[in-house]
Amino acid sequence: MNENSNSKQNKGGRKPKLNPSTHRHVFRLTDEENAKLLSLFEASGMPKKAKFIISQLFGKEMKSVKIDKGTVDFYMRLTSFHSQFRSIGVNYNQIVKLLYKHFTEKKAAAFLYKLEKQTAEMAMLCQQIIQITEEFEAKHLKKQR
Repeated sequence: MNENSNSKQNKGGRKPKLNPSTHRHVFRLTDEENAKLLSLFEASGMPKKAKFIISQLFGKEMKSVKIDKGTVDFYMRLTSFHSQFRSIGVNYNQIVKLLYKHFTEKKAAAFLYKLEKQTAEMAMLCQQIIQITEEFEAKHLKKQR
């Protein structure tokens, strides 16, 4: 009866790993080698140095991610432009509705003529932005396939 109660008490705790890492290896590095190892580790984005070293030893694929702040800034500004253009489009629709609601058709047409000129200028700006974006992508963003 005492043996049965002991076997039930051992159910707590962590489950044992299926393939535990029990072998340990130690190696020493010079200052230059250590600096190189640390820079490679940071560039890999892996959470643990041990996993990084194992992946390098056994030839597993290592991914290195480089974040270019200029590219991120460009993307953020482009996103800002896009949202501004959307808001201008919404305002444009509201203005047209208000013009026809509060003015005579002749006055509304005169105001719309002025608005049309400004819209044409904005379309030219939009084309320039698209051209600059394409140039930037061609020069600075390297797509790897």
